[in-house]
Amino acid sequence: MNKGKLRVSIGVMAFNEQANIGKLLDAFLSQELQNVEIQEIIVVSSACQDKTDEIVEKKAETSPLISLIKQPNREGKSSAINLFLQKAKADICLLSSADVLPQKDVVQKLIEVFADAKIGISGGRPVPLNSTKTLVGYCVHTLWQMHHLMASASPKLGEMIAFRRTFSQIPPESAVDEASIEQIITKQNLAKIYLPSAIIWNKGPDNFREYCSQRKRIHIGHLWLAKYGEYQVASSDSFLLLKILAKQILAHPFSAHKILLTVAIETACRLKARLDFSLKKSNPTVWNIAKSTKNLDT
Repeated sequence: MNKGKLRVSIGVMAFNEQANIGKLLDAFLSQELQNVEIQEIIVVSSACQDKTDEIVEKKAETSPLISLIKQPNREGKSSAINLFLQKAKADICLLSSADVLPQKDVVQKLIEVFADAKIGISGGRPVPLNSTKTLVGYCVHTLWQMHHLMASASPKLGEMIAFRRTFSQIPPESAVDEASIEQIITKQNLAKIYLPSAIIWNKGPDNFREYCSQRKRIHIGHLWLAKYGEYQVASSDSFLLLKILAKQILAHPFSAHKILLTVAIETACRLKARLDFSLKKSNPTVWNIAKSTKNLDT
């Protein structure tokens, strides 16, 4: 190992990810790195019922960087992350969803910023592969475009993040793991940085049942974090959201009706989330997987 390089432990949390896990591991192994070194890639498999474990084990036979932790029971993504944190060796960690694909320079870009001791967490720009020809695909793209505008103004990071390992665990009750890590890092007075040139391909749901379920779940997680972690994510700032909405409409004036429909659907999902959180005490740390998000085609 080169002592002059920034070393990173990569963690991938997986549940039935056979469609993409092999491509994701290949993408990490083929990253173009300069002053960054991948020390290890740890996959935490939470009671997978498909060929995820088999695929990871075969990859591990050809690369000593890859290792597999099998979690007997599915206890939620935050619980799996805590297992990763127990095993990670590097002082900088990169946490990735299993159903994404990074461009070839993403690890370099996310990690090189930690040469500055003030940086505590970094994140790239998720870009969806959904078709915009369907309404749900348009909604997915619009939300991620607005997320980009928001993160550029006030960093809100997701899908793939890197952070200093200044803590041993996150709350296992959290259904929004990236936001919980962001909260911990922020309270340690370390800076957040959004890197829009670090492109991470993902795929949103392609049907409204999964789309609305996902949007509701995420907002419940943010409500839980606001109440129990005393932390508000950037997307909870109504004034900022209105500014972002105005920018989005000005950039795409002929699609204003579809943008407003997207916002109306998001508002309905958030209202349902608030009702479920307040009345049903809902907090889905273990959630139903959106199956239509698992096949990425770049």
